[in-house]
Amino acid sequence: MSRILAVDYGKKRCGIAVTDPLKIIAGGLATVATSELLSFIKDYTTREQVETIVVGEPKQPNGQPSENLPRVRAFVAQLKKMMPTMPVEYYDERFTSVLAHKAMIDGGLKKKARQNKALVDEISATIILQDYMNSKRFS
Repeated sequence: MSRILAVDYGKKRCGIAVTDPLKIIAGGLATVATSELLSFIKDYTTREQVETIVVGEPKQPNGQPSENLPRVRAFVAQLKKMMPTMPVEYYDERFTSVLAHKAMIDGGLKKKARQNKALVDEISATIILQDYMNSKRFS
């Protein structure tokens, strides 16, 4: 059984989520510094069987590319060079940060905890992954 790994790529840090081996549930895995992301993924994929990596594609609400898209594309190019046989897919990440904050509020987290940007990034990656999995189930 293998997993799907998702990345919410940011300028300073990245949220990472992963499925269970049966690919039923997405869960937050970690938040890592962007400078350490490639080595984190390499290490994780040597320990766990991953079949696909999903990377959040940053877009503005109107569907136009966001300012972070060139950084995301550069990261994906490096990832494909490092792991040429690993399938990498983009998935629209619009509104995931808003949804992450809403999930934190609905979950009863105090204001101080909701200000934890690392937690927001990890939850955003989980939302990206769960939405990706839902889109594959119903397509």
